[in-house]
Amino acid sequence: MALWVVVPAILSNCNPAKIVSQSKPIEKSTDEDFVVFYDAFHNDTLFQVSRYKFPMGGMSLDGALETRWTKDNLPLIRTRIYDVDTTEYNVTYKKTKKSFTQKVWVEDSEFISEFRFELIKSKWYLVYVLDQNF
Repeated sequence: MALWVVVPAILSNCNPAKIVSQSKPIEKSTDEDFVVFYDAFHNDTLFQVSRYKFPMGGMSLDGALETRWTKDNLPLIRTRIYDVDTTEYNVTYKKTKKSFTQKVWVEDSEFISEFRFELIKSKWYLVYVLDQNF
């Protein structure tokens, strides 16, 4: 013998069109992907120069000579931090949601190179370069 239970429809008074219209659209991130940016930055010199943010922080320190960076004296960057020869250089890098900092140095020397990229208005820029060699 089968027993049937009648359950009232809880949503019988709901308007499905109204439920759909109240749902929020999925927001997509409009921030530039760092990996795509970083590859383009090292592969395309025109793109690289377009992503320098001046005034640039940092400087070139060579002996007693301190030089601030300008569009004319900042050298092009060709080597990704992941491709640096770690048998010769020490390497660190740190990625956050809004920045990427990379450092290369030689132990027991006066050589250090540091670059910092920042996400500004959804695009990545090089904002800081320290090049020290005594």
